[in-house]
Amino acid sequence: MSVPIEYKRVRLFQTVKATSDRLTEKDIFIFQEDNAHWRGFLNVYPEVRYQRIEGFGGAFTEAAAVTWKQLPLHLQQIILDAYFDPVKGFGYSLCRTHINSCDFSLENYNYVKEHDDSLSSFSIFHDQKALIPFIQQAMCVKGANFRLFASPWSPPGWMKTTGTMNFGGTLLPQYRATWAKYIAKYIRAYREQGLPIWGITVQNEPAATQVWDSCNYSAQEEAEFVRDFLAPELDDQNLSDIAVMVWDHNKDALYRRAKEYFKDDKVRQRVWGMAFHWYSGDHFGDLEAVFHEYPEKSLLFTEGTIEGGVKLDHWASGEHYGHHMIGDLNHHACGFIDWNLLLDQTGGPNHVGNYCDAPIIADLDKKQIHFQPSFYYIGHVAKFVRPGAVRVGCSVYRDDLETVAFVNADESLVIVVMNRTEQVIPYLLSLHQGETTQITSPPHSIQTIILYRI
Repeated sequence: MSVPIEYKRVRLFQTVKATSDRLTEKDIFIFQEDNAHWRGFLNVYPEVRYQRIEGFGGAFTEAAAVTWKQLPLHLQQIILDAYFDPVKGFGYSLCRTHINSCDFSLENYNYVKEHDDSLSSFSIFHDQKALIPFIQQAMCVKGANFRLFASPWSPPGWMKTTGTMNFGGTLLPQYRATWAKYIAKYIRAYREQGLPIWGITVQNEPAATQVWDSCNYSAQEEAEFVRDFLAPELDDQNLSDIAVMVWDHNKDALYRRAKEYFKDDKVRQRVWGMAFHWYSGDHFGDLEAVFHEYPEKSLLFTEGTIEGGVKLDHWASGEHYGHHMIGDLNHHACGFIDWNLLLDQTGGPNHVGNYCDAPIIADLDKKQIHFQPSFYYIGHVAKFVRPGAVRVGCSVYRDDLETVAFVNADESLVIVVMNRTEQVIPYLLSLHQGETTQITSPPHSIQTIILYRI
């Protein structure tokens, strides 16, 4: 029996440890009648629909920008194509950047002079040196089509209880209106540079006091800032189209914070969704709980990285990405945004030495770039699951195969299968009663299967 009439063409891509397979297309397979003697099914139910996908991407940071700027032109283009070209690369569709400096900046900086309450000195000149040109060049890639959202790590120090951008502290009450105006000015300034900011998060990691740029908000403080200052300012500035996200921190407190935010009906009406990170572990149940109680709120993964500096070819890092992407998407996340698009061979630059890994590492001494396992694991989802896709039902016969499935807007069906074990695991992909195809999942591998109707 041939492929069922609904699907005329099938493709399989895989990435496998200790082989040359890196998003490598393998032989096409066909569906056959099941002989009913073996039951190792991966069942997919395209008619069972869940959340709509907003997109996938990474973060434009100053660290990534200055690293990219130091590379030869041909390597710069390879990186841009790898992330933003929908044919040659992943076609990233939703990316993040920072308002003021973050730890992955060369120094603390902001956009106004000290104690300029009027914000008359506001200027994004600092970002125009490296960060903005990097984003603009990404937008020039053939076929590139991505949206931007932005997150503040800290207001200017003089607006805070600590007087400094680092070491936490809180926003002084008398500067809440000023800070809201500041954010609106940032959005307008970026839009004037041809960079249409789609959304913002209120504060990066509001429950963390870091040695780098950071600011603390309780759930009540964050809700009040949105309700009484940020939302009214955005509305007054004709920026009511901006998607506002709260929390932007770890999943373990996601549901507790949601309950505090959304007990206020005005906040619940204005906030588009909740942003979250992975640094506290899986906590997929928190995503499930928020979805159950607040199903109208989008859940967006906005940051994750492997901490501790560069680990070249560390396969477990790729599998960490795969596990979180599959788990979060299976629990109603509408997208997944990686942290730095690019870092140098040290895992920086970072103005406080908080070095991390990235999917692409640039050795600036040797003028070489290195694609990490995490790059390919991200690609197995980001390249094939497009904005507007819908997650669909699937189930698998053993829990050491991690799976998720989607239907794209063009009705292509995408199935991702990951195997983190040392074993070869066979499975029967089943879409229609009585019709299956047998596939083998190699040890430490990730596969993407795409079925097309035309």
